[in-house]
Amino acid sequence: MVGKRKFPSNLRLIGFDVDGVFTDGRFYLSDQGVESKAFNTQDGYGIRQVIDAGLVVAVISGRQSKSVDIRMAELGVTYVIQGCENKVGALESLIEKLGIAADQTAYVGDDIPDLPVMRRSGFGIAVANAVAAVKAECDLVTVAPGGAGAVREVCDFLLAATRIYRN
Repeated sequence: MVGKRKFPSNLRLIGFDVDGVFTDGRFYLSDQGVESKAFNTQDGYGIRQVIDAGLVVAVISGRQSKSVDIRMAELGVTYVIQGCENKVGALESLIEKLGIAADQTAYVGDDIPDLPVMRRSGFGIAVANAVAAVKAECDLVTVAPGGAGAVREVCDFLLAATRIYRN
């Protein structure tokens, strides 16, 4: 059961949902069926800082979006798993591929489909606009909502926490 676990001192992987975490949960759909999303540039800088610090960043999303592929490539995110019906299975595959343990992972989400992967990870983080059930089970809740600096807040927290443990 998730709920106020200690931050993993040996964190290696941070996973993120997209809609509601990197974005405010909305997407725009044109009459021609073209989807667009808004990403926060400060969140992007945070992701780059985390990657530069040696943490592996992954995106595990239930939806499929070309704009996510483009943005994550710009940021240098190596593992982008979209259209994922089994987020726990995706996390397990990454754990195996990277040769790490589940307790060396954290996951950031906002809605019910994120709960199983948050429970499986070593540390669950909910954004401020997450549904109540997710907030109730996570280990940390951001002050900022998704799409408005929550990812950056998580990155800053991770950088500060990992520096404490590594120094």
